[in-house]
Formats: sequence, C-alpha cells, structure tokens
Amino acid sequence: MPMHRMMTIGVYGFDGESFLQRLRQADVRLLLDVRQRRGVRGPEYAWANSHRLQAALAEAGIAYEHHRELAPTTELRRLQYAEDDRRGVGKRSRRELAAEYARRYTTEILDRADLAPIVSALTGSGSAALFCVERDPEACHRSLIAGRLAERHRVTIEHLRPR
Repeated sequence: MPMHRMMTIGVYGFDGESFLQRLRQADVRLLLDVRQRRGVRGPEYAWANSHRLQAALAEAGIAYEHHRELAPTTELRRLQYAEDDRRGVGKRSRRELAAEYARRYTTEILDRADLAPIVSALTGSGSAALFCVERDPEACHRSLIAGRLAERHRVTIEHLRPR
C-alpha cells in the first residue's frame, strides 16, 4: 500500500495570498474543510470565509470539500472555550486542546467517522490538506483527525504553518 501525504493548515497567521502560496508549495490539490462554521471573525480573515475561499481555490486549481461530519459540535466547541477561559488564553493564542475536548471529540465524532473516502481521495499526485482555523495543529481538532489517519491508514502528516 503506498504511503499518502496529508497536510494540515489553519487560517490564523496567514493572509489570502500567503495561504495559497503555502498550499502551492506543498503541492496541495484538495482542501478538506473540517470547520463547523465556515466563517472567521475579523476583516483580516475575510478571505477565509467559505465563498471567497472557494473562489480563490478554484482559481488556483485546488479542489474543495467540506467535511462537516468531522467538525466539532457546538457543545464541544463551548467545552473548549470554557477551558480556554479557565486558562486565560484567547482562541487565537491557544497552544493545545483540552484533554476532555480531545477525548470527547474522539469518541463522539472521530470514532464514528468513515475516513476511507478521505484516504481514497489522496491520489499519488499532489497532496490534500485538512483545514481549520487555529494556527497550531496542536490547538485544533484537525490534529486528532491527522493522528487517526497516520495511525490507521499509514498517511504521512505534515503541518503547514505561517512563516
């Protein structure tokens, strides 16, 4: 079985141009959006809102899929925000996921998800990228999806970060 490559990337720390540039450098041909809500607050991140992003990707020749089944529920997101508040960290400066969030995301969402279609979408040419909001994969559920892909589907993971 060939080893497939999967990238992960977030919104924070990029602008529209540098985001597309990072995807091109990593030869990403498919962006897998795993956000629940496909908008990002703040004018500097307007480029990441679903319609604008899809238009920019189409122009760059990068395919787009929304995998809502892999997005955290509102309840899970609130659990993470409560932990952020308790630790006194802002959503944009979070460095890691709350243990309870990671545990529940895994049992409630990841364990029930069928990742086979994602794995079969990883062709020999180019790579795909799991896409969410947080700058650091460790602070985002995309790292849990990536970990599962690496562990059970022999996918090589690379995290793309802003320069």
